Amino acid sequence: MSSSRDRRILKELADMHGDCENSGVSAEPVDASNLTHLKGTFTGPPDTVYAGGRYQVDIRIPDMYPFKPPIMKMDTKIWHPNVSSVTGAICLDTLGSGWSPVGTIKTVLISLRMLLEVPNPSDPQDAQVAAMMVEAPDAFNKKAHDWAVEYAGAPMQVIKVQGDEKKKAAQPKKDDPARFGGYHPDLVNRFVSMGFAVEAVVNAFNFVGIERNGGEDYELEEAYMGDITARLLDEF
Repeated sequence: MSSSRDRRILKELADMHGDCENSGVSAEPVDASNLTHLKGTFTGPPDTVYAGGRYQVDIRIPDMYPFKPPIMKMDTKIWHPNVSSVTGAICLDTLGSGWSPVGTIKTVLISLRMLLEVPNPSDPQDAQVAAMMVEAPDAFNKKAHDWAVEYAGAPMQVIKVQGDEKKKAAQPKKDDPARFGGYHPDLVNRFVSMGFAVEAVVNAFNFVGIERNGGEDYELEEAYMGDITARLLDEF
């Protein structure tokens, strides 16, 4: 008889298979008889130096899953501040302290794909890459794209040189408070960090009936966390 862990993994794999065109991520067992070792894939996001590349992730499922996060590392070499250019180790909150049992392999892969869109050099896995990104962004973009072409099969593209205006535009902008629908941004961003859009999270909150608490942050009950995630994953 299959374990509850295996049944959950099978459900997650079926969900990814049915939604891979929309989500851009997928995963399959290395061996059909062993659901604890998977290979995930995703494509490089458009409008980035990684665009069009195909990236593979090694995924190991621990015995205590989903109470412990999956263990992931990049198989495909990538020049990115939050991934080791040598070992493929990944620095991502949802693989560590930010993991929740309502998280899924799919949400982690989506978060990883989003990390390619919004690297975080202030919390690097690879200090050398992070330093290049901050100190020499044009050289970083060229090398990241060259690696995407060489290792991930990305199509060659012209990499534009960043001017001061482009650098300024690339800096994070403050979110419009209206986007959060009266909820505290931190409450919404706990789900945004899992790879969901702000608007989708707010809609899920409204569907489930989450209290706004006067715009103050608070901890959601676990039952609500599961309902929100299910809504975000279109499970009801």
